[in-house]
Amino acid sequence: MNSKIKNGYFNNYGGAYVPEMLVHALHEIEDEFNKAMKDKKFQKKFSELLKFFSGRPTPLIFAKNLTKHFGGAKLYFKNEGANHTGAHKITHCIGQALIARRLGKKELIAETGAGQHGVATATVAAKFGLKCKIFMGEVDIARQRPNVFFMEQLGAEVVSVSSGSKTLKDAVNEALKYWMANTEESYYVIGSVLGPHPYPLMNRTFQSIIGKEIKKQVKEKENSLPDFIVACVGGGSNAIGAFYDFIKNKRVKLVGVEAGGVGKKLGENAARKENGKLGIFQGYKSLFLQTNEGHIARTHSVAAGLDYPGMGPELAELSKKCRVELDSATDKEAIKAFQITAKFEGVIPALESSHALAYAYKILPKLSKDKIVVVNISGRGDKDLFNVTRAVNDQEFKKFLIEEIKRYEK
Repeated sequence: MNSKIKNGYFNNYGGAYVPEMLVHALHEIEDEFNKAMKDKKFQKKFSELLKFFSGRPTPLIFAKNLTKHFGGAKLYFKNEGANHTGAHKITHCIGQALIARRLGKKELIAETGAGQHGVATATVAAKFGLKCKIFMGEVDIARQRPNVFFMEQLGAEVVSVSSGSKTLKDAVNEALKYWMANTEESYYVIGSVLGPHPYPLMNRTFQSIIGKEIKKQVKEKENSLPDFIVACVGGGSNAIGAFYDFIKNKRVKLVGVEAGGVGKKLGENAARKENGKLGIFQGYKSLFLQTNEGHIARTHSVAAGLDYPGMGPELAELSKKCRVELDSATDKEAIKAFQITAKFEGVIPALESSHALAYAYKILPKLSKDKIVVVNISGRGDKDLFNVTRAVNDQEFKKFLIEEIKRYEK
């Protein structure tokens, strides 16, 4: 299980630690990706789909009311929720689907936690006329049922995963098993900047458009660069996408916000900053939450997309070099940030993104008014309807659901 693909490392993180039966498939994807990056027809098609199908560029919103409320730095939202399917995920799904089509694959498979990546994969599969199979943990299916419904309406088969903690990491395991048995026809659309090489590099390349747009949009509005860019970090695709174009400019502070969950003990959160240890899991080397025995630990987050024990290898390296600062926000802080953002700005963020917003709301009052903070809102919060209503104990909504069940059963 330790076959390596060269040049897939970010210093000590990354690589491809996979069974022999996946080595050829990964080489095939890497070769095709490298060819595509030099192919003007591919670049043109990718750009056209982002513009005319996904809806890029996504808007940069000046949060005027919250800027005034906190009385400190100027606050901007990079609203990735404006993308078709409601999140940044559609960008790398389009890119990978184009690679899959170049390789002649007939089926897209994917894992999903929050469901946004699953919906995006199912969407591009429908667009390109491909079969689609989505692996999702039982726990995540229960808390993200609306996205499951939409994946099925898009023609995807949603496979319920009942092993382990029944969340994202277990969905990844099952997706990898299926892929190993079906590499001839199937292409695995990994949903973040993790997994074996070339996925971290490939997805970062596709998602780097977020940072390019931020740079252009902030310059147009402020004739300056932002002082802070803040993004939530599960695997890290939205974060590295927002950060990448600014890595060399150290005047711009880059902050990744992890899931602080309900406590600091192992199993109560998904924060790798304090407790992450170097390990190899699901085909790559990075920081993972592990038990004293070296097993992958259980995690918790109110946001399904952050409920994962590891992070992308490039982000792990940037954190080690102190170029990206890692912080965390608790479930309660994320829910509060969700509510504040909706009430003050008319933007309903995903619970994942609400973690980044919670951090921003802590620092804004401490910064001078000439500073600029950009929060990457990686997705919109439609999918979190039931989780949020449960968290705020909305009795009227509970009453509505009971009545709706009665109507449904008639």
